[in-house]
Amino acid sequence: MFSKLSKLTLVIAIVAAASCNRNIQKGPSSTTSSPNTSSSSSTPPSSADNVPSEPSKGDISMSGMEAEILDNINQYRASIGKPAMKNAPAASAEAAKHSASMASKSSGFGHAGFKIRITNITRQIGPVSAAAENVAYGKLTAREVVDGWIKSPGHKKNIEGVYTLSGIGLAKNDKGVIFFTQIFLKK
Repeated sequence: MFSKLSKLTLVIAIVAAASCNRNIQKGPSSTTSSPNTSSSSSTPPSSADNVPSEPSKGDISMSGMEAEILDNINQYRASIGKPAMKNAPAASAEAAKHSASMASKSSGFGHAGFKIRITNITRQIGPVSAAAENVAYGKLTAREVVDGWIKSPGHKKNIEGVYTLSGIGLAKNDKGVIFFTQIFLKK
């Protein structure tokens, strides 16, 4: 029971730390930013937890977990009368790169490079009118990370937003710590 409690405590602390929301106006360099929570309160994992590695054989399927996260998010959205979001492979690829960057400590835990990720996505899918991003890390199940995001006002706002597309990417280091990124888009 203690390890389960520790995981839940960890996810609540993590998801309260960083949420990002961007409303994108059409046209170059006309983005406005309104963070939902302060990233200054985030506590990055210790350096011992940030050593990158590939998931070992027999580990949880990362793509299966990504699909499970989107399914859990869409079940929650349905419960509040919101339409399901569809998977956007271009957004998933960018989310996976960001999670890998956080896991390898190439970037800190947070939203560094968000505008670049959105630019890369729009080059593939065309313009979007709004975008947001949730991140988390920990030894968490899909259900635990989604429950944690729903309990955090900034992350919950993104989940409940007007978004129609989503991309989810995960990366795991050799300590089993998973870095989660979910990108939200409105076409």
